[in-house]
Amino acid sequence: MSHEQHTAFIGIGSNLGNRIENIRKAVNLINETEGIQLLAVSSVYESLPFGNHNQQNFYNAVIKIQTNLTPFKLFELLKKFELMLGRIHRAHWGPREIDLDILLFNNLILSDDVLTLPHKEMHLRDFVLLPLAEIDRKVIHPVYKLTADQLLNKIKDRTIISKIDEKILKEEKEIG
Repeated sequence: MSHEQHTAFIGIGSNLGNRIENIRKAVNLINETEGIQLLAVSSVYESLPFGNHNQQNFYNAVIKIQTNLTPFKLFELLKKFELMLGRIHRAHWGPREIDLDILLFNNLILSDDVLTLPHKEMHLRDFVLLPLAEIDRKVIHPVYKLTADQLLNKIKDRTIISKIDEKILKEEKEIG
C-alpha cells in the first residue's frame, strides 16, 4: 500500500433483491474501508438492462473516491465486496445483486487479463456517464479526451428511465 493518493470513480449497479439497499450497503462498505475516502455520491438512476433485456431494470450510481490502494488492490476489494453482498456470477450481462466496476483511476490507461482502465464500455453507457457527470463535470475520459457530458451527447441508445428520489447515504454531504 502506498501513501500516494489516487482518485477513482466506481460504477455501482443492482437489479436483484432490494436494489437501493444493495447499493447503499456497497457504498457503506467502501466508505468504511481504511485507505479509502468517499468524495461524492451520485443520484441513483433506474435503467433498462444492457445486453440481456429479459431481466429486471437496474438501479445505477457512481461514486468518487480518493484512495491509497493500487488499481489492482481496489479491484480485488470490490470483487470481495460483491461476494460479501451476495453476488452470484451468472450469465454475462445477466442479473446481479451488485456490480462494482472501477470506471476511471486517475488518468490511467491499462489493459491486462484482470483489469481494463478506463472501463472498456463506459463511453457507451448513459447509466454510467450521467451519474459520473453529475458528480464531476470536469472529469475527462483519458482515451477519448472528452468529458462525461460530451460522451453522453454521442450516445444514441438511451437506457435510463428515471432518477430515483432516494438518497444512498442517510447524511448526504456536498463535496466540492
